[in-house]
Amino acid sequence: MISMSLVDSCVQTCSMFNVSSSHTFIGLICSKHNFKIHQTSRTSSRLFVTASLFNQKQQTLSVNCEKTSFDFQTYMVEKANSVNKALDESIPIKNPTIIHEAMRYSLLAGGKRVRPILCIAACELVGGNESTAMPAACALEMIHTMSLIHDDLPCMDNDDFRRGKYTNHKAYGEDVAILAGDSLLTFAFEHVSSSTVGASPARVLAAIVELANSMGTEGLVVGQVVDITSTGGDDIGPDLLEFIHVHKTASLLEASVVIGAILGGGSEPQVEKLRKFARCIGLLFQVVDDILDVTKSSEELGKTAGKDLVTNKMTYPKLMGLEKSKQFAEDLLVEAKQQLVEFESHRGVAPLVALADYIVYRQN
Repeated sequence: MISMSLVDSCVQTCSMFNVSSSHTFIGLICSKHNFKIHQTSRTSSRLFVTASLFNQKQQTLSVNCEKTSFDFQTYMVEKANSVNKALDESIPIKNPTIIHEAMRYSLLAGGKRVRPILCIAACELVGGNESTAMPAACALEMIHTMSLIHDDLPCMDNDDFRRGKYTNHKAYGEDVAILAGDSLLTFAFEHVSSSTVGASPARVLAAIVELANSMGTEGLVVGQVVDITSTGGDDIGPDLLEFIHVHKTASLLEASVVIGAILGGGSEPQVEKLRKFARCIGLLFQVVDDILDVTKSSEELGKTAGKDLVTNKMTYPKLMGLEKSKQFAEDLLVEAKQQLVEFESHRGVAPLVALADYIVYRQN
């Protein structure tokens, strides 16, 4: 069993972009000499995400990536390659080799690197540097990879393929796969706390709390639990479905943007605007995932297509129909971009605008 090499990871990332080789969020109160943590409610997310799509006067974000000569494909490949290099360096092979190989097998298996790139883009938007955000960006990808390893297990979604390869438990066995996921989760916190430079200890602490909050019973775990216990049920309405995905999928995407903004030195209003942007694209990501699951093949997706239909899991196309799901995705995209209006004069806003477009129009 051979771990994915850095070169393989970079090549797979390039090919993806068609380029050759219930509550508590962490808010911020910032001043020149003071920085502390306060909390806001995740349960209010539905009121913001859905109701605002239809009840607010829309402002238009005029940022156009073509007009600003922003090369999205080149940006994504360059950032993804930087992330891949940092990930490769973060977990070297050492004894016992099998656990480190298993960690690297899934961590370096390609992927779009959307979460770490969102983290870096948000950091740079508010005036920070890529190097400051990189340890947190890697931690986010480690945690995302852990969630995929565990999600693929026979006791969960029972998938054999992920990113076009055998899932971790198929390659290393269930016991090692579980431990590889556990190791990635714990090392993520060690990495961001010990390797972050260029940010104050208070901001690093706030980023760590945000990361932890996105994962546990206030975030991914509670979304996963409700998803499991609701599978096969016929009484799942839009409120419950959104609750599942705001926590299971959107929470880590939201944390990616918020952590980047925190570490980059963003003010409280800037961080909260970016939080709302991320909340929209987080839910958008899942809506598009649901659409792709019923419109693309396993070969195109790099994972088993149609799995939600087979397991009788509630999805947006099942609840709303395919066309209304597509419209909901478009509405979420509009709402996400509106949160970036005040950043329109910032040169660094173009990557976030393009990433939002990419999320809604991606094909896998």
